[in-house]
Amino acid sequence: MADAEKRGWDAAISGFAHEHIAAGILMKRYGNVSLVDLPLSPYDIVIVYKRDQGEDIVRAQVKTAQNSISFTGGSRGGVDREYISDVKVYRQSTKTCDVVIGLHPHDDSYDLYFVPTILIEKLGQNSISLSKIDALKNNYEMLDHCKNRDFVITKSREYGILKQR
Repeated sequence: MADAEKRGWDAAISGFAHEHIAAGILMKRYGNVSLVDLPLSPYDIVIVYKRDQGEDIVRAQVKTAQNSISFTGGSRGGVDREYISDVKVYRQSTKTCDVVIGLHPHDDSYDLYFVPTILIEKLGQNSISLSKIDALKNNYEMLDHCKNRDFVITKSREYGILKQR
């Protein structure tokens, strides 16, 4: 196996493992969490919240985050990176999922960065450095309110992720 192919293989395995790790961490906290077993789905995990008026579903995309989190999808990576399909590269949005979860591995532990797609749309960029979103690290309040536009925008301004008006 060539070096580039090995790196692609390792990246694909890490990506799948990180989806499972994120789902396990979230399952311990929320209970009703499922991996989505559809390779062309724009999200990897579904979290079901019990609400006063019934249930609410949050769609989450998991991304491995070393120094930054990518907000794009639709391209092939890992072992199949040369694969050409009809799928086009897109930026995650409220139409494709509700939150992008950046899983940052270090040693034998993991941090989860919760970036609502409401914020991604407001930022208008394809990625962000982890250092710029430190306030979103393991911020379950942001995950819990990821579909609440006013909450996400207000908190993102408080945290300095978005500029004040």
